[in-house]
Amino acid sequence: MSSLFDTQRFSPLASRMRPQNLDEVVGQQHLLGKDRVLRQLILADHVASMIFWGPPGVGKTTLARIIAKQTKAEFVTFSAVTSGITEIKKVMQDAESNQALGQRTIVFVDEIHRFNKAQQDAFLPYVERGSITLIGATTENPSFEVNAALLSRLRVFVLHALTADDLVTLLKRALSDPRGYGSSQVEIDDEVLHQIADFANGDARVALNTLEMAVTNAQGDDDHIHVAKDAVAQLLTKKQLLYDKNGEEHYNLISALHKSMRNSDVDAALYWLARMLEGGEDPLYVARRLVRFASEDVGMADSRAVEICVSVFQACQFLGMPECAVHLAHAVVYLSLAPKSNAVYTAYEAAKADALNDRDEPVPLQIRNGVTDLMKDLGYGKDYQYAHDTKDKLTDMQTMPDNLVGHHYYHPGTAGSEAKVAARLAQIAAWHAAHHPQK
Repeated sequence: MSSLFDTQRFSPLASRMRPQNLDEVVGQQHLLGKDRVLRQLILADHVASMIFWGPPGVGKTTLARIIAKQTKAEFVTFSAVTSGITEIKKVMQDAESNQALGQRTIVFVDEIHRFNKAQQDAFLPYVERGSITLIGATTENPSFEVNAALLSRLRVFVLHALTADDLVTLLKRALSDPRGYGSSQVEIDDEVLHQIADFANGDARVALNTLEMAVTNAQGDDDHIHVAKDAVAQLLTKKQLLYDKNGEEHYNLISALHKSMRNSDVDAALYWLARMLEGGEDPLYVARRLVRFASEDVGMADSRAVEICVSVFQACQFLGMPECAVHLAHAVVYLSLAPKSNAVYTAYEAAKADALNDRDEPVPLQIRNGVTDLMKDLGYGKDYQYAHDTKDKLTDMQTMPDNLVGHHYYHPGTAGSEAKVAARLAQIAAWHAAHHPQK
């Protein structure tokens, strides 16, 4: 019989299923695979000052807890939301006293990006002297959110969003593990597990929370529970696109839009436009970038591009979102194909549907905007091909996410000047077929 104080039983599924050691961690094999440096550092208890950078629900705090169990050092946890400078300095002084006695101190700071400059500066001298080993976790780009002096003394480890297969593995483990539902017989189709994994969008916590709600609300008793597909569908409501208008994704996505248009890839350009707008970007910001692009990357090749983009900017001022999305799509299509049907409207709606219903695919490294040394070291912008340097102003560079390669949103008609656009699109397609027929 369960005790009233059996807190484990009543804690959230995501908490109960948190990995207890490295072998239970799913994903992040680029860091935790056999002979990988982070795994070796943790197992050898030689952890250096570092930052775990990645989206929510990928294991940043879990890794910190595993380090806490593995290390022989004093392990102290800070919350950027509740900890002040006075508390920080007190812990730092204790760490220096411990160091004099031969005891190491590891300080874990969750959401380190929420610490202000003064709070971050309070750590700096102790990290420099080796009095503490600092481990930070952040969902934001450290280049923007961590003081340069402190960042230069930290090793940055990038954690990736979990794949759908990773999440299905976690869900199946939760169904079979005694910490989850292993003591009950839960009947749920693999198709439903994959739907939950897709909805979770790379976040293990969201996936496990959704499974928990599905099981809790399912029909049956403690020994046999049937999770119906229709019941789970009610939990899979509209997802929120991962987007920060003031952070790295802002620069990544405008870079992707700009470079996709420059590369004459209309489908990729429409996709990145939809990602920005549906994520909450200011339409006037996009419109201004298109006006700039019209002169910078089209210029005298088609002077009407400037007129169209200025008109679109004015339309955005008159209408705002969501109505002006079709006008922005019109300009993006024009700029991407530069030499009336409802093709532009249907193209944007199709791109928006992919942006909302599919996973938030990351911007390919080759078209990310490497605005800091850290980002360049991580491969941002590596292997980018500048279309203007080629004879035909075209390259075979992939500007679409892997899972959307081959999707086509814009299908021009034959009315008016769109017949010329159709011919231009066919010319681009023929070029690609001739230069890389395998694709």
